[in-house]
Amino acid sequence: MVYDFGAVTITYRFALNGPFERLLELSESLYEHQQLLTESRTRVEQLVRAIQPTIERPRIAREVEDYIVFSIESCSEPQSASLWASREADLAHILRGERAPLSDQETKDAMSCRISFGLEDTALIDWHAAVLFGKDMDDVRAVLKFANVELLEMRILDKQLDQALDQAYEALSRKSPLLPLPGSHDKGATHIAQLQVDSALLFERVTNTLKLLGDQYLARVSRLASQRFHLEAWDASILRKLQTLESIYGKMSDRAGVRRMEMLEWIIIVLITVSIAVSFLPMAGH
Repeated sequence: MVYDFGAVTITYRFALNGPFERLLELSESLYEHQQLLTESRTRVEQLVRAIQPTIERPRIAREVEDYIVFSIESCSEPQSASLWASREADLAHILRGERAPLSDQETKDAMSCRISFGLEDTALIDWHAAVLFGKDMDDVRAVLKFANVELLEMRILDKQLDQALDQAYEALSRKSPLLPLPGSHDKGATHIAQLQVDSALLFERVTNTLKLLGDQYLARVSRLASQRFHLEAWDASILRKLQTLESIYGKMSDRAGVRRMEMLEWIIIVLITVSIAVSFLPMAGH
């Protein structure tokens, strides 16, 4: 899946057919699986080369977000509801990819983001993995996929804004030369403005991509995934940094305006001085 704001999702599907107890081993082995990460990056590199003429400023970021979805459509238990109700401790281990014993508080937290539409389905969402019970869960998987993409984009954007703020602080604190060249004050402000606009546009495109019109259940799934991934905290951090960047740009623009006025004043003073000096030239000749 390729998103117009520059993200790519690589999905691997493996058939699950075995005892429930093996899921923990699988969850552990897939946690930051180096072979899958390397292979997926190779696929992205091939994709970028294939569609490079359509990409603006092509670059493959180092950051990646991997996520595991266990989709259980049927099992040997009498009722699927009894499985997720009676195996909370096992499910918490699978969701966290952790074999060590978990406290009751940790188990409760891992199982806290749960949502169901009917009596025969449920979705357990955590930051490392999700476990889905029921058939026809493609829409739920699509929502989780995009939430993971949004988390990755927020991480990258937050890092870019940190770099932009460092550059802005450096430009704001840089001493200007005694005789600056025309337009030299505007160069730094223009660069900061470009960083601000690029970041703001990316933020808007990411947050407005997923539209869940007319489906309240998927909207609830999206809100639950956002809660588990702490997307609201990322949004607040990015908005705060965008405001800080805008404030720095305003200060740089004001400072550039003041310096232009000072330069104009000095030019006027020099012109007046030259005019007065020229008026005395004939007298000096007599």
